[in-house]
Amino acid sequence: MTSQRPVSCGLEYSCASDLPKCLDDARSSKFDFICINLVHPLYKREFISGLAKDRPGPFTRPDLILPSSDWNSVIAKFPPLINVDSPNPIIRKNSEETLKQEMSLASHFSLPSILIKLRYGISENVNLARIISEKIIQNNCYQVWVEVPMENPKKQTYSYRSEKCPKIAEESPWEWWNAFRTLCDYNKKMGIALVVSHDLPESDEIDRWLGEPVRCLILQTSVFLTNKKGYPVLSKAHQGLVKKFAALEVQFLLRGCTYFTSSTYHNYLDFLWKGCQKHGTVERFAKGYEDYLQNPLQPLMDNLESQTYEIFEKDPVKYREYQTAICEALKAIASKIEKRQIIIMVVGAGRGPLVTASLNAADLTCLDVKVYAVEKNPNAVITLQAIQRDMWKDKVTVVSCDMRNWTPPELADIIVSELLGSFGDNELSPECLDNVMQFLKDDGINIPQSYTSYIAPIQSHKLHCEVRQLRDKDRHPLAHFEMPYVVHLQNKYDIANPQPLFTFKHPNPDVFKDNSRYETKIFSVTQNCVLHGFSGYFTTVLYENIILSIEPNTISPDMFSWFPIFFPIKEPIQLKAGDELVVHFWRKCSPNKVWYEWCLSKPVPVSIHNSNGRSSTIGL
Repeated sequence: MTSQRPVSCGLEYSCASDLPKCLDDARSSKFDFICINLVHPLYKREFISGLAKDRPGPFTRPDLILPSSDWNSVIAKFPPLINVDSPNPIIRKNSEETLKQEMSLASHFSLPSILIKLRYGISENVNLARIISEKIIQNNCYQVWVEVPMENPKKQTYSYRSEKCPKIAEESPWEWWNAFRTLCDYNKKMGIALVVSHDLPESDEIDRWLGEPVRCLILQTSVFLTNKKGYPVLSKAHQGLVKKFAALEVQFLLRGCTYFTSSTYHNYLDFLWKGCQKHGTVERFAKGYEDYLQNPLQPLMDNLESQTYEIFEKDPVKYREYQTAICEALKAIASKIEKRQIIIMVVGAGRGPLVTASLNAADLTCLDVKVYAVEKNPNAVITLQAIQRDMWKDKVTVVSCDMRNWTPPELADIIVSELLGSFGDNELSPECLDNVMQFLKDDGINIPQSYTSYIAPIQSHKLHCEVRQLRDKDRHPLAHFEMPYVVHLQNKYDIANPQPLFTFKHPNPDVFKDNSRYETKIFSVTQNCVLHGFSGYFTTVLYENIILSIEPNTISPDMFSWFPIFFPIKEPIQLKAGDELVVHFWRKCSPNKVWYEWCLSKPVPVSIHNSNGRSSTIGL
């Protein structure tokens, strides 16, 4: 487990005439970096036939003014006079050459990031996007922070005085950014420097930014209030904003005239940052796994390693709830039979936590039980046999066998399993338990009794870029977009609430057992956004009202055994407020594998992903 990153703050200088002193002053106030113009903002250059015509000598200070290690604490911004999208060809040409010259200088200094400000309008940054893409591809060095205001500075209110004066639709700054990153082909080197406004937008608009690669919050000093003790503070609303973005581990950039000493701003942001950090069980376990793509486990095909067992056995919630469910099931069985030994079968016993939970439940209910621990992993069986010899004794019989091939000596009153994956059925619990239910008495109880998968549409620039990096030359060109991933979702915007998808019950009441499924779900889009894929969750009823859930609205607190699952789509889909999003999901089965297929039919048709399991299957 890694420790929480401390707050990272920068200080912007409108003009840094003495750069070493500015950097020293910022560091003495505990700031981590400074943001400056590399060239004096009023220094205008004229380019003729690619040659600069300007004053003699260097056009700015040399790299020798700072050691190379100190340049790592400098972020370059560019003067507002640069307008590479100007309709005037002379201004545009000069701006292009100036920008390229300064970007080349930033690369030469090995700066960690540069700050580029978008002009206000969806179509006002097309040429800028071309230049940025070109330079990133050529240099592939610094990060590009795209400065975007949180609210449209040109927002105006129009009345309906007459038909000649209609209300003009307001462009959202998010739409400027969305157009710009699309033009730049979702380049992973780009992030957002979000300018925090005095009047914050609606909560939904703020949440939409949570699905974007926000690297930095730019805080104007004028946004701060003065508390009773004379120190700078943020309003409750702005504190809530910082708390939301703290989960993305953003940096801060302080801009404007400082009405207090610089260190007081830093001290306050550091205090606020520490208060935003979560230190719960899930946060400690999941640290470092945020938005990290993992292939789902296939324990039916692959034998899990000792480390994997150990991690999940530390979950403080899952086995407590399983034990409670077994207790209630034992009481129910005992109430309708004469006094006798109750047979429990733990199928897929692993290293034995459910066996221990069963024995604990028997002690708590003062009932006599016999437990069969069935496990196919020969390495885990060694552990089971050792524990049985040293602790469980004759209360437990260890069976080294695949549960589907076992012939038990007697029927069970209770069957217990933990075969669930992040999507409920994706580790093939239905296929396994359908075979095992023949071991259960007619009035027996299976734990879990049922489970349901959920899906929700999400926007996540981060996850889309991560999937794009997974190209495999030996597979289908888009195979990486046709498989699900287990991921601790963090940098995402939920376009709509999750809806239930597939449900499985055990014992299965159907006469003809068929675990294939097909469902269509309809989601309403409330604001303009981009669809990058679907998040998947599940809930399970262990017994009666004892439930485990990773679905956000009913999540079991402090449980970390399962991260959500993510189903990507090949190309981002632009959605408009009021759109109806229609998604189709299939669970397909064959004698030796199971797979998922998914597609969209509205607002635009999207091809079926993973057709016939060509890119991703789960082996039986």
